[in-house]
Amino acid sequence: MRNLNATYKGLLTGFVMVAISMGIFYYKKTFDNDLQYLTYAIYIAGITWAIITYSKMEHAIRSFRNYFSQGFKCFIVITLMMVSFTYIFIKSDPALKEQMAKNFRTELENKNNFTPAEINKNVEYAKEYYVTMFTSAAIFWYLVVGAIVTAIVSGILIRTKGANIDQNNTSFTGTEI
Repeated sequence: MRNLNATYKGLLTGFVMVAISMGIFYYKKTFDNDLQYLTYAIYIAGITWAIITYSKMEHAIRSFRNYFSQGFKCFIVITLMMVSFTYIFIKSDPALKEQMAKNFRTELENKNNFTPAEINKNVEYAKEYYVTMFTSAAIFWYLVVGAIVTAIVSGILIRTKGANIDQNNTSFTGTEI
């Protein structure tokens, strides 16, 4: 079987995450449940898979930069897929926005800190920017989690394989720590 590069691993991982997300939504009728952490576990596993596979290749240059690059290629593709999925899914189901507005209104009313006019204004604002806020949050969290996981896995591989942190072999040989 042909070895998949990090981009293809990202595509495969992204498709699995989309399928799991859709399954969770149609099973639970909401994304707001603990099963959604399963998609993050798949995300982390996909990134780890891409980096570890690269580290085992004979021609791989064992440096933090190259490991991180492989993880980046993977997580950026996954992020693009999941953000696209999020945007399309939210835009295709207006009931999600209405449910959010209803929940937000209830939350504001329970706080007893707002007048009815302020509540109406805040709910309308939230409805107007719902897609933007939800999509922006997805972009932010997938990028942050992807970068952190990639850095951690790359760092662990550098320490365990004794590789160089820099391709020029000028700064860190992996044995100073």
